[in-house]
Amino acid sequence: MRNIKMILEYEGTRYHGWQYQVGRITIQQVLEECIGTITQEKIRVIGSGRTDAGVHALNQVANFTTNTTIETRNLLRGINSLLPVDIAVKELMETNGAFHARHDAKNKVYLYQIVNSPVRSALYSRYAWFIREPLDLERIRETSALLIGTYDFSSFCAANCGIKNHVRTVMNIDVEMSQRGMIKVYVEADGFLKYMVRNIVGTLSDVGRGKLSPAALKGIMEAKDRRCAGVTAPACGLFLKEVRY
Repeated sequence: MRNIKMILEYEGTRYHGWQYQVGRITIQQVLEECIGTITQEKIRVIGSGRTDAGVHALNQVANFTTNTTIETRNLLRGINSLLPVDIAVKELMETNGAFHARHDAKNKVYLYQIVNSPVRSALYSRYAWFIREPLDLERIRETSALLIGTYDFSSFCAANCGIKNHVRTVMNIDVEMSQRGMIKVYVEADGFLKYMVRNIVGTLSDVGRGKLSPAALKGIMEAKDRRCAGVTAPACGLFLKEVRY
């Protein structure tokens, strides 16, 4: 039995997230069907973690086991030949049998993009959140620094999260402005709750607009109540950038 590791890129707009769901098209389902067609086996693909409906990935990591003798380079070509244009396997390699894409992951980095401009972008409508009002980046940076550390992130977790332990460690948050006016928010943590990045970005956008003060963040965190935080940023701006092992 071979253990195959993959690095994937996908545009999540037309998918109901990563995880298999009956009656809905997902990234995992499409991958398993395409790989199974090549190997003539029932394939189970394990991802480093779930991405929600409409969320994209630059470097999602996954693995699957197979008895096929097809060489990795031919396996890569074969799978990509069957995948739709919005999913691609960037790298494929045989790894040790103990590797598990989800259990072995240490940290993940997500990227969120905001087009902060008086006029919306046609090109980035599926890849960024359009905010017309000017955002104060210094206020956003000041506030985001308060989220770094180990905390209970209940206020930034979806109401239907389904996970009891909401304590996570955020290692870093970077807020950058590109030359073209795109705001990029990078969040690195040892794990993420459902909608956590989107809720953080939504709250930071309220800070940038002047609706919330940086000092208000402490009260939001201590409340452990989703209703106290800001809006949920739309899925289109979110990318799984990197998984670290």
